[in-house]
Amino acid sequence: MFHCQQAAEKALKAFLTFHDQPFRKTHDLASLGKQCADIDATLEALVDRLDDLSEYAWAYRYPTGFAEPTPGDIEDARRAAQEAIKEILRRLPAEVQAAMGPDRPGGDAP
Repeated sequence: MFHCQQAAEKALKAFLTFHDQPFRKTHDLASLGKQCADIDATLEALVDRLDDLSEYAWAYRYPTGFAEPTPGDIEDARRAAQEAIKEILRRLPAEVQAAMGPDRPGGDAP
């Protein structure tokens, strides 16, 4: 779950970096996502979906009594992270996409 949150966070931060937009040090996907949606409004639906992943930046790293995620929770988080990477990558120039290679999420690998 932590890794899914991290993947989505890094995708959003990459988008902001590409657009020369500063961002504060945060794991809050809603905040980062709002900045991304301000650049590209078509990201709003994705941002809404990612907001639920924010708590995974810390929830399972510290002994807080968080319930273990169900297999369904894990699959939902994985899909959301993959969608974030795919949608952000899709909005970057072709040369960036090509540099990612065919094994990238949503790529052309079989």
